Amino acid sequence: MTGTAPAGPAGRAPVVTGIGVTAPTGIGVEAHWAATLAGESGIGPIERFDASGYPVRHAGQVPGFHAPDVVPSRLISQTDHWTHLALHAGELALRDADVDPAGLPEYEMAVVTSSSSGGTEFGQKEMTALYQNDPSHVGAYQSIAWFYAATTGQLSIRHKMRGPCGVLVCEQAGGLDAVGQARRLTRKGSRLVLTGGTDASLCPYGLTAQLSHGGLSTVDDSERAYLPFSAEASGHLPGEGGAILVLESAESAEERGAGNYGRVLGYASGFDPAPDTGRPRALRRIAAQAVVDAGLTPADIDVVFADASGQPADDRDEAEALAALFGPRGVPVTAPKTMTGRLLGGGAPLDVATALLALRDGVVPPTIGVETPVADYALDLVTAGPRELPLRHALVLARGVGGFTSALVLGR
Repeated sequence: MTGTAPAGPAGRAPVVTGIGVTAPTGIGVEAHWAATLAGESGIGPIERFDASGYPVRHAGQVPGFHAPDVVPSRLISQTDHWTHLALHAGELALRDADVDPAGLPEYEMAVVTSSSSGGTEFGQKEMTALYQNDPSHVGAYQSIAWFYAATTGQLSIRHKMRGPCGVLVCEQAGGLDAVGQARRLTRKGSRLVLTGGTDASLCPYGLTAQLSHGGLSTVDDSERAYLPFSAEASGHLPGEGGAILVLESAESAEERGAGNYGRVLGYASGFDPAPDTGRPRALRRIAAQAVVDAGLTPADIDVVFADASGQPADDRDEAEALAALFGPRGVPVTAPKTMTGRLLGGGAPLDVATALLALRDGVVPPTIGVETPVADYALDLVTAGPRELPLRHALVLARGVGGFTSALVLGR
């Protein structure tokens, strides 16, 4: 980790002092980072249920995660797999930040997470019990375990964080929105915010819901199914997991003598207009606004972590937005999510964690699988392997089904 935030106005941006990862690329910061730099994919055949009858049979799954080893037994029966992943990631993040919440004022700590699907696996189990039996077979925790805010609530209760708490439900973009809201809270008196998110929809109900929007690739080859910005792009693969971050005000981190991974400098969000309006999509405008909000210019951005939906129309729009903002091939672009699949509410927080590690170590991770991006996209896509660069600032982009669009600027 780097040193504390510098003095002066730029140093007042909140800092990320801890990261917890539960992702297809590994559990824990360094396991995830090592696998990402090595280009080791966490995508494989779906194992949480028999997916042989579905058009999508591959996904990113968290390896070696066994909830009874890391989550209190009473919480396992009350919560969904998605919340289990977040509870462990939260513990890892607090440990990484070297902070004991018991030593801080309860009402100066907050929790803001992202979610897309909620507890689909838990909900499917209980609804199956209802349909196969009767209402008496439905557990009492069905009323809360599926709910989008369940993870926020459980983290808040577990760590006695009684400040402002919330959840952002904006599909893939929600992870950046959660960090953006956490940033606001540090400006309003919260000294520490547990933020980020996870998701886990690898069950029949969850996969069927994702199939409904038409964005998933049905290519039955885990190495060729998710190839954003490629001539072979056919959509994306799903995944589970994400990352939880400890975001602190600069003053709080300095008071504790804590190191940090980097600063959250800028944020913006918006929505695509309806397709029949003829108006341009929002990504270029939102990315530019986030850079301005950070007090920077496009020339200050050293790397972009792309949304990279893998749908040709989305890929082209994103490439055109980046070319308009930075110039053709004007900035290195990467999409390490090709190793994990798109993780819904957990995807953007994992990108934020990965971008912070890239800033820390001065290296851009690769976009695996893509050999050459479409030529007229004019992208400097990092593909062959990690690229070492003197990185100062990173732009993270995320879009969600329904037009959600968000951007976050991080500084070393």
